Amino acid sequence: MTRPQGDFGERQNTPVTTSSAPPPAPINVTVWGENRHEKIEEHVAKIYPQGMHTTIAEGIKENLGDACAVRTATLDDPEHGLTEEVLASTDVLTWWGHAAHAEVSDEVVERVHRHVLSGMGLVVLHSGHWSKIFVKLMGTSCTLRWRNEHDRELVWTVNPTHPIAQGVPHPLIVDEDEMYGEFFDIPAPEELVFVSSFTGGEVIRSGCTFRRGHGRIFYFSPGDQDYPVYHNKDIRRVIANGVRWARTDRPERSHPVLLRYDTDDFFNGVDYSGPLR
Repeated sequence: MTRPQGDFGERQNTPVTTSSAPPPAPINVTVWGENRHEKIEEHVAKIYPQGMHTTIAEGIKENLGDACAVRTATLDDPEHGLTEEVLASTDVLTWWGHAAHAEVSDEVVERVHRHVLSGMGLVVLHSGHWSKIFVKLMGTSCTLRWRNEHDRELVWTVNPTHPIAQGVPHPLIVDEDEMYGEFFDIPAPEELVFVSSFTGGEVIRSGCTFRRGHGRIFYFSPGDQDYPVYHNKDIRRVIANGVRWARTDRPERSHPVLLRYDTDDFFNGVDYSGPLR
């Protein structure tokens, strides 16, 4: 019996054509650091001689390689290094602040807030939980329990299939860190990726994601300035994963707007002109 061509038992000599899509554009990352402890505290300067922001930036480049383009900005730069032009060209902004939250200009906070709602990703680190921008985006006090006594921190993965958890050991061990514990006054996270436990038994939701407007936000708590946490290869992996996740897949940045739609017209919204004619 003759089998027809194309039967599963016979391989056909049909040429296979492949199409190679161009690689995605690099993720433009701006690493923002307050850069105050490093300037005035000798023990911090020994751990981070070029500033924490430089170490964080190096960890992102180490993990993402050519898939990212990284620059840094600090509090003392003009406009804190976060001009309209810088933010417009930033896919993901990382934020570390602690001693000088109040010195961050409200105008710059409003600018960052607008860009997050329009689709810029934001990765907030450690004591950035009390930054003006994070508090504004969360709408809560963002306060928590804390102690700085050289605690061991275990970062437990509670969502192992999440992109931010990829390649991260379970648990991730931080030999020494500041203790952050519950109650952590934040809204319920959209996704809880990590929880941390400490020497004293405290726990905290240490890796949380949120969405505000078109922007993706990742908060990751490990990283006090008194300890070399940002030299830890696994912490660096988490931050890099967070950067990759926080990049929007929207084709363009746009602020959410209120539009009026006529009945049965699902596509042509008209700008809102106010409640009075």
